[in-house]
Amino acid sequence: MNVADLQIGMFVCRLDRPWKDTPFPLQGVELNSREDIDTLRRLCQVVYVDAHRLVSYDPHQALTRTELSGSRFKSSMRYADTVPIEEEAPRARAALDTASKIVDDIFEDLASGRELSVEHVEQAVRPLVASVLRSADAFFLIEGLRRHDNYSYNHAISCSALGAAFGRHLGFDEETIFSLAAGGLLMDVGKTRLPESLLQYQGTLSPDDVNTIRSHVEHGLAIVAESDITNQDVLDILRTHHERHDGSGYPDGLAGNAIPVTGRMLGLIDTYHAMSSVRPYRAAISRHRALRQIYAARGSLFQAAMIEQLQVCLGVYPTGSLVELSTGEVAIVMAQNQVRRLRPRVAILSTPAKQPLTDFRPVDLMSLGNNETVDIVRGLAVGDYDIDAARLFLQ
Repeated sequence: MNVADLQIGMFVCRLDRPWKDTPFPLQGVELNSREDIDTLRRLCQVVYVDAHRLVSYDPHQALTRTELSGSRFKSSMRYADTVPIEEEAPRARAALDTASKIVDDIFEDLASGRELSVEHVEQAVRPLVASVLRSADAFFLIEGLRRHDNYSYNHAISCSALGAAFGRHLGFDEETIFSLAAGGLLMDVGKTRLPESLLQYQGTLSPDDVNTIRSHVEHGLAIVAESDITNQDVLDILRTHHERHDGSGYPDGLAGNAIPVTGRMLGLIDTYHAMSSVRPYRAAISRHRALRQIYAARGSLFQAAMIEQLQVCLGVYPTGSLVELSTGEVAIVMAQNQVRRLRPRVAILSTPAKQPLTDFRPVDLMSLGNNETVDIVRGLAVGDYDIDAARLFLQ
């Protein structure tokens, strides 16, 4: 079909160019807005439309009608931001600071052989969940700006917040969202009982070392049991976040719906955040690229419907991501525009020549005039072009 004939409601399943050369993270795009059509018209001449697949999409129902049917999870809540991002940002920063200090104490206690404090978990997670429920964009903007010196602490806090945001997106009740956040915070606590030298090792691990790393699941369950935590969602997350849809995961080789919903959710989040973070043995990749690579594993490593929901939850370019604009400028994504997912609100951080600005310039890519079109060209990884967004925002 010629792109001039595209209409809202069509499903484009193939392009006249590779998907990786477009801003769309999925190999297939539902035309929900004029923005999607305009983007395809700019990039392509001919596309292929699936005539049997019209768009009738409710982001809260695509997963829940099937994968959650008959389960104890009820996806009936509808959340909306209750405060502007600018108002929530200071509270989000305070919640992150509090969580960071408490997680530091938790890891130090466990490394010293002391028991996990349930009170500490509550104190870290409750303010974080409250902030995400008020405005997920504010929290992830601040989280994306922070300097992350310790991967383990950062990973725990970010997975906790991502779990809360994903639960909010799927419409779970607040206590289930809290359980997801607590599980995200604790799912790797078993690593505190492993040698630090092994966790930081940069070479190829031996089979014995791989088995030692995998034992963190067993250690984590033991730590939680000693603390008298009996929340089934938290236990499921610790036990199954390394299981995989095709049965290739560990420790039990569970597959498909045998993996609890919470384990499927946090296993996906665990992988996404690890890929977009700096590790001892490799550099980070952009959040946009991480989502694309995860999508390539749909139906094998991860449940396809769950991946699609995470894509909708986070956006094409997740809040807090660094991006390069068609003007050459570097920007950070400040907030999603749900109607036009390729045109979020951004803050411009550099000149077109990649020279850092002395102050950021907010721009809503959806609200630009008809004669002024600025696109996101690609996502950037943390540290690209040495642009320090925190210097401008967190002073």
